[in-house]
Amino acid sequence: MSNAKALPLLDPGVEPCCPPLTERPLTAEEAVRTAAMFKALGDPVRLRLFSLVASHEGGEACVCDISDVGVSQPTVSHHLKKLKDAGLLTSERRGTWVYYRVEPSMLAAMGQMLGRATT
Repeated sequence: MSNAKALPLLDPGVEPCCPPLTERPLTAEEAVRTAAMFKALGDPVRLRLFSLVASHEGGEACVCDISDVGVSQPTVSHHLKKLKDAGLLTSERRGTWVYYRVEPSMLAAMGQMLGRATT
């Protein structure tokens, strides 16, 4: 992937998608991957759903607990699928409900990419 330096706060096993933006310019491939991630988060409903899952107790949320975001259930499902397709969420079906988790490696990679500031 990339030869970006790992920040000490990250798990050693996390492979960042891209280097910190202040380290070097992104390659074309890195820019495509990063843009897809930000595009998925660029919709207010998707960003809210992502936040609801990320902040839910235990780091996991049943779709039944997060679907009150002002849009219909089919629209919630559509937005959750977009977040999954971008690699930001994982899901697991348990009986009739689907439970979502934030993909920890993606969250760590986003933090690394955006977190390093120049002084």
